[in-house]
Amino acid sequence: MAKPRKPKNEDSKPDNSGAVVRHQKLCLSIEIDKRRIYGYTELEIVVPEIGIVGLHAENLGIENVLVDGEPTEFEYYPHNYPSEENESRWSYVTTPTTAADAAGSAYFSALEKELFPNLLINCCKAFKTGNEMQELPVSDNGVQQSSGEANQNVRLVRVDYWVEKAESGIHFDSNVLHTDNQIRRARCWFPCIDDTLQRCCYDLEFTVAQNLTAVSTGSLLYQVLSKDDPPRKTYVYRLDVPVSARWISLAVGPFEILPDHQFSVISHMCLPSHFSKLRNTVDFFHSAYSFYKDYLSVNFPFGSYKQVFVEPEMAVSSLCLGASMSIFSSQILFDEKIIDQTIDTRIKLAYALARQWFGAYITPEAPNDEWLLEGLAGFMTDLFIKKYLGNNEARYRRYKANCAVCKADNSGATSLSSSASCRELYGTQCIGLYSKIRSWKSVAVLQMLEKQMGPESFRKILQTIVSRAQDKTRSLRSLSTKEFRHLANKVGNLERPFLKEFFPRWVELCGCPALRMGFSYNKRKNMVELAVLRGCTAMPDSSAPVINCKPESENRDSDIGWPGMMSIRVYELDGTFDHPVLPMAGETCQLVEIQCHSKLAARRFQKPKKGLKPDGSDDNGDVPVIDMRSSMESPLLWMRADPEMEYLAEIHFNQPVQMWINQLEKDKDVVAQAQAIAMLEALPQLSFSAVNALNNFLIDSKAFWRVRIEAAFALANTASEETDWAGLLHLVKFYKSRRFDANIGLPKPNDFHDFSEYFVLEAIPHAIAMVRAGDKKSPREAVEFVLQLLKYNDNNGNPYSDVFWLAALIQSVGELEFGQQSILFLSSLLKRIDRLLQFDRLMPSYNGILTISCIRTLAQIALKLSGFFPLERVFELIKPFRDIKALWQVRIEASRALLDLEFQCRGIDAALSLFMKYLEEEPSLRGQVKLSVHAMRLCQLRDGSNPNDDIKSQTLVSLLCLLEGRKAFNNIFLRHYLFCILQVLAGRPLTLYGVPRDQRPLHLSEVEACNEQKNIFTSYVSEIKPISDVPSLSHDGSAVPEPLKDTLTATEAYIDGFAVPDATKDSLIVQPSTDGLAVPEVAKDDLPIPEASKDDLPIPEAIPEALKDGLPIPEASKDGLPIAESSKDGFPVPEPSKEADTISTSHERKKPIVKIRVRRSSTTSRAEEADNQTVERSQGGYCETDRGATSSVSVDAPHRNFAEAVSISNQNLEEVNSCHDRGSRMTASIGSAKLASDGDELGKELLCTADSSIVAAQPQLDDPSSSSFIQDNNVDIDAQKYASLQTLSDSRHDLNGRSVENVNSHHGKEKKDKKKDKEKKRKRESQKGHRDDPEYLERKRLKKEKKRKEKEISKLLNEEANTSRLEFPSKKEELGIKSAATSQPKPIEPITPKLTLPVVDSKPRAPENTSSAPKFRFKIKNRTLNKS
Repeated sequence: MAKPRKPKNEDSKPDNSGAVVRHQKLCLSIEIDKRRIYGYTELEIVVPEIGIVGLHAENLGIENVLVDGEPTEFEYYPHNYPSEENESRWSYVTTPTTAADAAGSAYFSALEKELFPNLLINCCKAFKTGNEMQELPVSDNGVQQSSGEANQNVRLVRVDYWVEKAESGIHFDSNVLHTDNQIRRARCWFPCIDDTLQRCCYDLEFTVAQNLTAVSTGSLLYQVLSKDDPPRKTYVYRLDVPVSARWISLAVGPFEILPDHQFSVISHMCLPSHFSKLRNTVDFFHSAYSFYKDYLSVNFPFGSYKQVFVEPEMAVSSLCLGASMSIFSSQILFDEKIIDQTIDTRIKLAYALARQWFGAYITPEAPNDEWLLEGLAGFMTDLFIKKYLGNNEARYRRYKANCAVCKADNSGATSLSSSASCRELYGTQCIGLYSKIRSWKSVAVLQMLEKQMGPESFRKILQTIVSRAQDKTRSLRSLSTKEFRHLANKVGNLERPFLKEFFPRWVELCGCPALRMGFSYNKRKNMVELAVLRGCTAMPDSSAPVINCKPESENRDSDIGWPGMMSIRVYELDGTFDHPVLPMAGETCQLVEIQCHSKLAARRFQKPKKGLKPDGSDDNGDVPVIDMRSSMESPLLWMRADPEMEYLAEIHFNQPVQMWINQLEKDKDVVAQAQAIAMLEALPQLSFSAVNALNNFLIDSKAFWRVRIEAAFALANTASEETDWAGLLHLVKFYKSRRFDANIGLPKPNDFHDFSEYFVLEAIPHAIAMVRAGDKKSPREAVEFVLQLLKYNDNNGNPYSDVFWLAALIQSVGELEFGQQSILFLSSLLKRIDRLLQFDRLMPSYNGILTISCIRTLAQIALKLSGFFPLERVFELIKPFRDIKALWQVRIEASRALLDLEFQCRGIDAALSLFMKYLEEEPSLRGQVKLSVHAMRLCQLRDGSNPNDDIKSQTLVSLLCLLEGRKAFNNIFLRHYLFCILQVLAGRPLTLYGVPRDQRPLHLSEVEACNEQKNIFTSYVSEIKPISDVPSLSHDGSAVPEPLKDTLTATEAYIDGFAVPDATKDSLIVQPSTDGLAVPEVAKDDLPIPEASKDDLPIPEAIPEALKDGLPIPEASKDGLPIAESSKDGFPVPEPSKEADTISTSHERKKPIVKIRVRRSSTTSRAEEADNQTVERSQGGYCETDRGATSSVSVDAPHRNFAEAVSISNQNLEEVNSCHDRGSRMTASIGSAKLASDGDELGKELLCTADSSIVAAQPQLDDPSSSSFIQDNNVDIDAQKYASLQTLSDSRHDLNGRSVENVNSHHGKEKKDKKKDKEKKRKRESQKGHRDDPEYLERKRLKKEKKRKEKEISKLLNEEANTSRLEFPSKKEELGIKSAATSQPKPIEPITPKLTLPVVDSKPRAPENTSSAPKFRFKIKNRTLNKS
């Protein structure tokens, strides 16, 4: 029965210090001409018991602090930047590896320091007495005082301050001021608790000059004009929705305001010079606003929405989000003449509006839930794209995004809701490449859920979320992953078992399924046989969150799995048929049979008859005139896997070329067309039919223009001398048919009225420039064609701008490779480029795009021809464009070009030095980010084997100093990319995930501020750090992720707990593995308990919880790691909960096995007569012969007269042989594991075999519960909570601890004797015919001789063992099951023989009223292999 769902804890407080802000007021006076900001903030704070409140404040000057109007003591510790002269702390940095370690240490240190409040305020003296206390209502942010807070009070804390340096969080430029929403930078312009979990309402007042406008979050209440000289104006805003400090935004400037012509709550603002562009850009915006409003069936959550556009060099990024307002770069504005910018701008504005609902209004409950809000905003944006930009645009974008996710989703950094990754990344997952990947993956996961439940059900979920947030009775407006999963079950009607597999696999882990498919047609059965090879995109060690983890075992074949069934669509002669037959979980290699519906005999190709239509078709239209089949023996036209993109998967489908051609020509889905083009382009030898198919698709004006562009580039890549330049000729012919005057043979004036045709023709010159001859040079015809287009471009009479058209032409020149014949055209091309440069200088183009293209092309030509002329001349040509007065985009492009040239000439060390120089000179924050991204790409191109690419230690130290400096603190994006540069140089991923923690000693300079604290704040320091941010340390000081705290190991063979096959992406044959794999335990709340294991055994009350799944829980191995049980699907189900699972630490993982320890009596083997010899179990560590992930259990071998006879009960048992050790093979049949309960007995038979070499007697200790074993084997105390089968149990016990005697021993002896007599009789009858055979007699003689020798050896070993053996229990040894509280591990030694026990899938019915403990009876067989 499912457990009742726990309600959301609305009384929980954020993790800061116990201080909770209920309301905040901010009053600032801004003097832009003097660059001054001063004022005060008032915070209504619930004071913690310690009486000290911690706030965040940086770059601020604190004048005084008042508590309830009375001055109080406070301490302020601003951020200390290490002096650049003090580089001695980096003396150990000599290689990129040590620099990467130091960068990780410095980055972690900086991020952790930002979590600590640095403005400490003493509120003790202001406490009121108990009789002055009043009952506190629920605050706006949902925080209510509990009964334990009755002696606390709410205090009004006022901080008078000024902004010392407006460098981070808030920025001045000319007569404009604006803020940004960088992570943890709101503290840089007003004191606050800068934490995403601290949310409150705000009152905002900003006093500015009369000619300026102050725009901020919330609704504008009124404006007040002062009587000062000159007069000043105060803007008063109120925000009634609780938000965190990061969502407070401000923009001040001489803005012109454009109210929306349909919705009065929307206002658009920009500087006067961009007003005409603004009007054209936001003309569509009302449609996006009304679409979201109608889809969610609620009004806009805020009283107003403002869009402010500022100069691009001011903005840190193109979009800064705030509650009820967004600040954009004016770079995305465009007028009615611009075509190319339209789509990107509309998508960006629509996304920012969607974030107002999901992000600003509805907030994540915890950092683990941020993916959900970002994904919902992206999902809404995709719906807008589908409705207003077309279904083809939406599907094509989603397909490309999914492809990018599958390529990059290979490590724990891309897991969406992993507590370990969120704790380690400190919010940096929102920066850089992984930010894009996580965002795309979030949307893909939500779209998968929408496919499963249907569009209407998913829409109801979103409407429920938003309408519930607008409920005035609810104090919290947060959303968690767990709550969303609950809604998917209740509203979306998705089954709980599916959700319990879906969310852990897709949300909490990383990796996407990688499927390789091929098929063959069975003509006799009229059936398609589809072969599938499953894999995973994640790396085998991506689950290990820290470096230097112990290697885990290999993954077995059946461990690849995701929930759901993938559909295979078969296009046949008789129609299209969907077959949802491919399970996403299963064996690595699988064969699926799909029944065809078309009949070959009825579909033979016939010649067209007379009287048909001119196009060759008759009135019926169902029989194709042209035979589209890939073979005359097959009715198949083409096949597709997952045609509706229901899964985020990397699919490689192999089918004949003709089927790909059919798919390209006949399938109307843009995804199918793009897949067909990609496969045809990748063919090693392209037939003329494929080239013609690509050309026909290119000239089809009804096809989607983005896919037509892909066809153009595919034609360019296939053009070669072998195909007689067919691709090149088709491209030129197509372009001339559209753009050339046939009479004069020259280009016609530009006409861009057909936008889709414009985009396709714009890409043709670039595709032609990509054509290469056999010598890797561009053909003469290609160079001459591009020059002709540049020379005769004419935009007269065209109402649209040709700036992007010309930019594409110029960039195509940079793609050309000049040979001996084509070098003659170089001077003409350079003259055209120079003319465009001069023209753009006189009449600047849109965003300087012409100049940017010319600079980029000149740098490319110089790099390709560096051997023919000195690059210094190119340096001098490009350097003037770096002037500070140049346009921001032009300045950055010139800097990037010079970095490329420096890298080509002098190597990466010189390029990095030049990069740091440019970085110091670049004033714009966004320009700094662009330069750092480019430097990181240069580091990725670095060849470590080249001696010119060696990096000096001084360069590495300079980068580290830059990482710790003020410039990096002011720009968190720059800081992150500096860290990534040092990681790339060491060959590491571009993320904090997996970076080792600080292992160097703490320097005195780093703790100077702490030593200055007063005594009144000393006790506070230990409480201000959030508990969740404190890393768990192992014994060697390295951080251990939370899911592994109990075991202190990590599974490198897993991707966050999910096994990946050991097959490469390019191989189609995988060797099945034979070893075992331990599977993490299933969580009770999050994952279903496998039904196959629930019913195996009845569950008496005395058996602990861990034993209730039907499998015995083994005792702890050497490393204290019990082995968890396996799930029913054959692949491990990861554990999403916070509690640690116990996992195996074996070296390889294949099939699940259970190892048992057997004590052989004198009756069990004729070859081994030693009494009570112990076969030791394997150790938990790495062993050369221990290849499998195993569960070690102790089993006493019963005597021959102990257990009763075993009935096989018609069970088909398979004997599994282990091949690790050489020697005799010992077969142990564990027969009839019975549970005695009121006369009912439950039979269960398990069979196992193991090869063992000669058993060496090992001394065994007296006391099985010796404490030295626990110390020597590092058994964790928590590991003892698991029940285990113990060795040397003298008696079996019932539920009350009483001894249960074996009453059936005599009966069992009689049955064994009868069975033995039957076997002897059968052997005698079979040997009658061999008595006269000399070969048989010789084998019999050798066998007797061998047995005699083995008997003598066994006696010798027994005598040696008896001399060193301690006293053994003399009672009859039986199997005992003890609880975790009473059982103690037993000291053991490394073993040589091993017994493997595969679990048989049997489901006996559990008897009712079970009252006694289960009885296990074992039968041990030993037989010797005949080596001859």
